Amino acid sequence: MFYKNENSIHKTFIKYFTLFFVFFAFHSYVYADTTTSTADLQSKIDATTAQKAELEKEIEGYESQLKDIGVQATSLASAVKQLDATINKNGLQIQLTQNEIKTTNLQIQSLSLQIGKNTDAINQDSVAIANLIVQTNQTDDSTVIENLLAYNNISEVWNEIENISELQNQLSEKVNETKDAKTTLENNKAATEQKKKDLTTLAASLLDQKKVLQVSEAAKTTLLAQTKDKESNYEAILAQKKAESLSLDQELANFESNLKFKINPTQYPAAGSAVLHWPLDVIRITQPFGITAFSQTTTAYNALLGHNGVDFGAPIGTPIHAALDGIVAGTGNTDTVCPGASFGQWVFIQHANGLSTMYAHLSLIKVIKGQSVSTGDIIGYTGLTGYTTGPHLHFGVYVTAGSEITSYKSKVCAGTYTMPVAELQAYLDPMQYLP
Repeated sequence: MFYKNENSIHKTFIKYFTLFFVFFAFHSYVYADTTTSTADLQSKIDATTAQKAELEKEIEGYESQLKDIGVQATSLASAVKQLDATINKNGLQIQLTQNEIKTTNLQIQSLSLQIGKNTDAINQDSVAIANLIVQTNQTDDSTVIENLLAYNNISEVWNEIENISELQNQLSEKVNETKDAKTTLENNKAATEQKKKDLTTLAASLLDQKKVLQVSEAAKTTLLAQTKDKESNYEAILAQKKAESLSLDQELANFESNLKFKINPTQYPAAGSAVLHWPLDVIRITQPFGITAFSQTTTAYNALLGHNGVDFGAPIGTPIHAALDGIVAGTGNTDTVCPGASFGQWVFIQHANGLSTMYAHLSLIKVIKGQSVSTGDIIGYTGLTGYTTGPHLHFGVYVTAGSEITSYKSKVCAGTYTMPVAELQAYLDPMQYLP
């Protein structure tokens, strides 16, 4: 006959029950607190996301205006309208970046909160599990036979065994939950690090956008000051810029005709290889390469070559990307010698495959000579520098062996130019190397 000893019968069950009661009570408090705080942050994130959508819609409106105006500002009124739309768009772009910075900061706060709570929960899990394991492995003072004799009947023995088995199953589940919590913790940490990197990128972008806005505002101020708000003055300035550009192009053509480079066609990619990537996110070609209808009606280009690159229409401040991995062979600004007569601000990149790429009319340059760049890196922003009546990117592709950056004295502008030059065969059609 079994004899029931109250101090021994439920000792194991009670210690499990007590530990799990404390364990679950603690976790109910922790997770409730996390949910409330996270929900508050998520509400703020949702609000900034809604603001972002509104800003993007406004920006699209100004982009549509700029597209309607076109690349070429044919009158003072259209030039001013173009700059006004650009200034407004750039201002909204700054607000959009500030919004993204705010959203990213909120996301970092939310992730940090989750990391803190998960860390606390894992620590508590570990302590509770460790205690349970220790107590489970402790040996009772009584022998197995004495413990069996402590029960009134075999049914109580089986009930006690089932209770202990159930608690062991719960222990196993908690161990798995702790493992999952650790995985989530690591994922949150990785996400936080990425958000911090995004924040650094956004902060740099914000500084660039503010500089571009200043460039746009300065361009408008200069235009109004030079024209005195008169169409006739604007037309006279355009005529002067065109004349200087024509003379400079002819001077450059004469200079390049004397260049003697050895070009081996096997040392660079063949036409149609599509080895380059687009330099802009949105592509709108406004002037193709070579002998075009436009090049035949103007003397602005070398008569034998026509247009020596491709023009992509884009508002001032549009990010320009490196078309391929390479080394920045040089940067410069022809406006320091003869304003409005040539490339303006430019970047020249040499690539390992025997090609070089040229990016001109920039408002802001983001790279320096000798710097390594990767495909897609932002190397600058589109602008109005050099000879252009509207914002666009002049993109050129050269045979590296047939081109170089050089300085030469210009009689047209009475100064020394530094810019990329090439012999006729070294100028390639960019479209034959783009996707």
